[in-house]
Amino acid sequence: VQLQASGGGLVQAGGSLRLSCVASGRTINTYSMGWFRQAPGKEREFVAAISRSHSSFYADSVKGRFTISRDNAKNTVYLQMNSLKPEDTAVYYCAADRNVILSALPRADEYDYWGQGTQVTVSS
Repeated sequence: VQLQASGGGLVQAGGSLRLSCVASGRTINTYSMGWFRQAPGKEREFVAAISRSHSSFYADSVKGRFTISRDNAKNTVYLQMNSLKPEDTAVYYCAADRNVILSALPRADEYDYWGQGTQVTVSS
């Protein structure tokens, strides 16, 4: 599976962005999908994930502000980000997971395929 993330950019605090992750090579309907982010000097961290059955999971830091969704017909996963904060600034990566262990979805090492990342910068 090849993953292509897009939709990042520069936005003011309080603004919104929608990230997209388009998959090619295989359909994503058999994969759980996740979004992670990495800020300069920090480790990659979990943001959100959505299972094959459309159950969603979020990091505490983004709950109530971010929404993950998937459109299997378009082979695409989205991350709607609202009420953005400067601390949301990072490179955002999408990832695909072949396994079905939902409790493992926040772990980066659970995922089998990664996209190239898209930069999100939130100014104060």
